Amino acid sequence: MSDDNSLTGKAAMAGAAIGSAALAAALLYASRRRERAQARNAKPAPGANPPETD
Repeated sequence: MSDDNSLTGKAAMAGAAIGSAALAAALLYASRRRERAQARNAKPAPGANPPETD
């Protein structure tokens, strides 16, 4: 029976590692999306566009 317990412990550790990696990936994805949305909504700097001349 001790083999089953050690196997269960290893499976639990593997599950925890996979879960924490998934959580880290989700946080990175969310922060990247937020940065892109902020960059898209940012106003251009004054003088960034050349004046139109005819």
